[in-house]
Amino acid sequence: MKRDALVIKDRDNVATAIRDIPAGHDAVVGIEQQSQTIRTLGEISLGHKFAVKAIASGEEVLKYNCVIGRATADIKAGE
Repeated sequence: MKRDALVIKDRDNVATAIRDIPAGHDAVVGIEQQSQTIRTLGEISLGHKFAVKAIASGEEVLKYNCVIGRATADIKAGE
């Protein structure tokens, strides 16, 4: 199955698009040796991040198992 995005570490709550992904697409997200499908809620451009699970306002955004920011609003999976 061709992947659309990658999660760097299994604890991360965002994935990075490895191609342009249209809105409403069932994106295949690679997480180490596993894959999961997440419906995108908006268009995701190559290199941009989207949530792989809900992130509450104020919650840390994790990539590379490191905090890269804090959500300023609730973020739904696929946003």
